[in-house]
Order: sequence, then structure tokens, then C-alpha cells
Amino acid sequence: MAKPFQFKANDVNVEKRETVFQGFFRMDKLWLTHPRFDNREMPVFTRELFIRGDATCVLPYDPERDEVVLLEQFRLGALGRDQSPWLLELVAGMNEEGESPEEVAQREGQEEAGLSFDPLEKICAYLVSPGGSTEMIHLYCGRVSTEGAGGLYGMEHEHEDIRAHVVSYEDAIAMIHDGRINNAAAIIALQWLELNRARLRKGWQ
Repeated sequence: MAKPFQFKANDVNVEKRETVFQGFFRMDKLWLTHPRFDNREMPVFTRELFIRGDATCVLPYDPERDEVVLLEQFRLGALGRDQSPWLLELVAGMNEEGESPEEVAQREGQEEAGLSFDPLEKICAYLVSPGGSTEMIHLYCGRVSTEGAGGLYGMEHEHEDIRAHVVSYEDAIAMIHDGRINNAAAIIALQWLELNRARLRKGWQ
């Protein structure tokens, strides 16, 4: 039986590529072909690709108080659905050229919530929507003290309007189960915390 990952990036032949939109984000159109699992060659086909840089997300966690910090802000992609477009999310930001994910985490922690993380533990890195987007999320959990945390943050010149909430671990998990938290990074990080909470409460204090 064939094993996974028999093909590599150099098995893809991009015959043509052009930028069809350039604004706050970029969209490219590609003409490409690649081998099929049945040993035939895929006919040339086209796809649009959303070009978006990598990002870093952090779940701030206080192991002594057993609390997390979640950020509430407006998200255009949630508009038009049967829910509020103000979501509860993690500390997050785009990775700038030359920045490590850890540096992004610390920068965004200060800008979005007034927090510093010590230590930062890597959870995973994952592709957000690889069917049509280049974005990869670098996901972390960071130790903080939630004493005095919360309030209004964000960079006004970037049109950010953020309210940081201190939420108990139990309430955060409940919001996953009832659907109030429904964005991937927050779900993955909080479910990771479910699996690692006992270890963090013992080792991070």
C-alpha cells in the first residue's frame, strides 16, 4: 500500500502565474498541473490563491489563577452570519519580515493586551485554509499574571479596537462547547490547554 507524502513541491508544475488583485491583501491566479495518484498527469487547471503572510497567535494563561485572557474585536469575515461579528480570540498578529514568531508574540502581547509572556510554549503551526490561502499560524501558549489584566487596547492607526477579557478556564472551555468561541486558533489552543493544564499548573508555578 502506498504511503502518504509520495509527492513533493517540485512535482508541481506552475505554467503561468499572475497577480489579479493587489490591495490590503493580494490574489494570484495560477495555471498548474501535477501528477495524480493513479500515475496519470492532471490536465492544466487554474486556481486563485489568497496571498497572506504567516501570523502568530498566543493564548495567555495564568496557571495560579487558572484564567486566560481573550480578546474581543470586530471581524469582517463573520459579518452576515447568524452570530455577532465581534469574536473572542487570542492575542495575534502578522509576522513581519525578519521577525521570529516569538518576537511577534511578545510585540502583540504588549499592543493588544498589555501582557508579556514568560515562558512561551509552542503548541503547533498549521495552515489556515490550504485549499486557497498561503497563511500559516504559529500557535503558542504564554504564561502571564491575570492580576490587573483586561481593558481597552489596539493600535488606532491600524483601526484596531480591542477589549481584553479575563476569563476563567472553565468559562473559556464552556464557550467552545456552546459555540460562542468558533475561530480555529482559539479552539485549538484551548483544547490544547485542556490536555496540558495539569502539567502547566504544576510546572509553570
